Amino acid sequence: MRVFRGLRHPGLVSTGRPGVAGCALTIGNFDGVHRGHQAMLALLRNEAAHRKVTSCVMTFEPHPRDYFAAASGQPELAPARIATLRDKLGELAACGVDQCVVLPFNQAFAAQTPDAFIRDVLVQGLGVRYVLVGDDFRFGARRAGDYGMLDAAGAARGFDVARMNSYEVRGLRVSSSAVREALGQGRMDDVAALLGRPYSISGHVVHGRKLGRELGRDANRTGGFPTLNLRFAHWKPAASGIFAVRVHGLGAPLPGVANLGIRPSLDPHDVNGGRVLLETHCLDWPGWLGAEGAYGKIIRVELLHKLHDELKYDSLEALTKGIAKDCDDARAWFAARI
Repeated sequence: MRVFRGLRHPGLVSTGRPGVAGCALTIGNFDGVHRGHQAMLALLRNEAAHRKVTSCVMTFEPHPRDYFAAASGQPELAPARIATLRDKLGELAACGVDQCVVLPFNQAFAAQTPDAFIRDVLVQGLGVRYVLVGDDFRFGARRAGDYGMLDAAGAARGFDVARMNSYEVRGLRVSSSAVREALGQGRMDDVAALLGRPYSISGHVVHGRKLGRELGRDANRTGGFPTLNLRFAHWKPAASGIFAVRVHGLGAPLPGVANLGIRPSLDPHDVNGGRVLLETHCLDWPGWLGAEGAYGKIIRVELLHKLHDELKYDSLEALTKGIAKDCDDARAWFAARI
């Protein structure tokens, strides 16, 4: 899948220029790329193949609700983020989309009228031949544009418009809001049912404080608790706490235990201080990794079962005992599923 930041790229299969076929397009935030999104993308690909054009997703960064929350001085109103942009693009690619256009959602874009969006973005920018939207789709300044307006514009400008109804699983409407709620409550089986896969976070392993490798060395744990650290590039993750996990990208999948949360730190040299971090300890640390071998590698961590919320410990000894118990609980959870 080709990814474009903005509309002004010579390689973008688009623009209503002579000789360019245009695209079949769907528009949305696609946070989590859940089963409803997947059904929409399958339909998009089918329509694109039928028309012999490129399948294209238009999405936004930041999330429009992030932008409006910040603009109103109430950042706490921003929705919790299910997936990083990296993981969203990876799932879109896995769904077989040909290209994705990531548009910056800013003041100029928010002020764009529905007519200007249709003319400048859809027609001139992307040369759309088909547009697929959800049943609650709105667009343009003050969300003044709706499906009826888009359909009428398509009839006048020569592109087809279709609307897809909600997607349900076991009587539950699949939505990003439902995924966020399940993640916030630690209902990881429900999350997997909504996503059609285990919830996961991926990225490059970054340096941490290296505290874990020292913890437990005096408690017959000669290797300590070394961790694989991933940054979650949004300040408000939908999930948090301690999880039994499975790590991919280091050979065979490895069971582990992980903490997802904001790294508190008073150390001015701690580059991860104040960031959301996923800190994962493999229950059977691969010996070939050594202490430094994972840095810079790309891994994917599946969060399979929530053990508990984050806890505060009053000493390193208490922290060591807490981590050891989490490891034991994670081992027991995995053992029960063999």
